[in-house]
Amino acid sequence: MTMRTQATDVARALRALEDGSASVRLRAALAVGTTPDPCFVDKLVERSAVEPEFFVRDMLTWALTRHPVSLTLPELLREVRSEHPQARSQALHTLSKIGDRAAWPAITGALLSDADDEVARSAWRAAVLLVPEGEEAALATVLATQLGRGERETRLSLSRALVALGDVVVPALRAAATAPDPQVRTHALATEQLLNDPDMGFESAIEEAKRVVALDGWGQEGG
Repeated sequence: MTMRTQATDVARALRALEDGSASVRLRAALAVGTTPDPCFVDKLVERSAVEPEFFVRDMLTWALTRHPVSLTLPELLREVRSEHPQARSQALHTLSKIGDRAAWPAITGALLSDADDEVARSAWRAAVLLVPEGEEAALATVLATQLGRGERETRLSLSRALVALGDVVVPALRAAATAPDPQVRTHALATEQLLNDPDMGFESAIEEAKRVVALDGWGQEGG
């Protein structure tokens, strides 16, 4: 293949990543990941920040994982500081897939408590995968500050992240179980139940925790 032909193929692939058809963009991302080239990295990161289709974003992430970490990591670390939530979320998601712990310092408290639920959820997943040995308990303490936050999917994501850290989360969960906010207490109790019985299921754990919190509140009022 001549250099001119190769340059033409690269230009065509880069254009296809911005095509109006999601199926064309998907095929382009697959092609770029199948034959990785350093010249694709910037465009893959840029496109991840704005791509509207989940399945195409997932292919963009896969394509990025096919490129050298030395090229992708600096770009992704820059993206986690973006003002655009999707850019932050996708960069964190991709970092979790790459799994290089050199990215750990970028998982800041600000990201773990990001106002955007998708960003926060991506940060929780990335943090659990990248946390250095010995820092799990400190991470659990930070994650526990988010208990009671958001709707079902957000709470489920946080519970999964905490459970994935193992028994080191128990002190943080028990502290949260005494919080003034009943939603925080419920979420903390449910998460500890899931830690003890992973087969219980999130809905069952939440319902059981609600009963405990309600009885506790009734006991306090009655006392």
